[in-house]
Amino acid sequence: MHVHLLQHSPHQGPARIADWLASMGHSHTVFHLDAGELPPRLADGDALIVLDGPEGSLEDGQCPWLRGERKLIHQALDANKPLLGIGFGARLIAEALGAVVARGTVAETGWHRVDLAPLSPVDLPDTFEAFMWHREVFALPDYALALGRSEASSLQGFTWDDGRVVALLCHLEATAASVTALLDHQAPPEGSETSLHAQDRAAMLDDPRRFDRLAPLLDRLLSQWLGSTAAA
Repeated sequence: MHVHLLQHSPHQGPARIADWLASMGHSHTVFHLDAGELPPRLADGDALIVLDGPEGSLEDGQCPWLRGERKLIHQALDANKPLLGIGFGARLIAEALGAVVARGTVAETGWHRVDLAPLSPVDLPDTFEAFMWHREVFALPDYALALGRSEASSLQGFTWDDGRVVALLCHLEATAASVTALLDHQAPPEGSETSLHAQDRAAMLDDPRRFDRLAPLLDRLLSQWLGSTAAA
């Protein structure tokens, strides 16, 4: 299987997703849209992953490449191909499905507990810890199933079309290296300095085992996601 990944920032890449794809025998291509590359043709891949990116407005005028990306996401929603969005990518998918996307009440960064929704079909523990980096949130689209919630965000993701489409607000792909790059080069989400749900750099990096515990969660999620279409 060949997977296309859309990247929007040099410091918000696929992280552990790239390792997982390689370990499972899947090939992938990363398209750096923040650098002016055009989105790929959907027909040239078997699945699409839309990575995290800038917080704030989703206006085409501020990000000229968004028009083409939105078109590609709509094509993927209409096709029988797996589609995964993380952070910014999840917001674009929610928007494409008609859900409201807006600035949340507070910023949420660092490590926080996620409680799996009672009806979530995703193969994850009832409670797990995930990495967060956002202020923007989205509502649950029609015909979608909620993935779970945290204390600060009532919706941490959703599935749609029997799991073929997955949108995640939280980050299961994070590694110590990817978070370090984020902290070194990316401004924190607006309001992080006053949010009770925003951690400082030391708290985010103090326990490397947290990143290790994300690996099996990512494996379970991606295995189910890519297997959803094969089982259909």
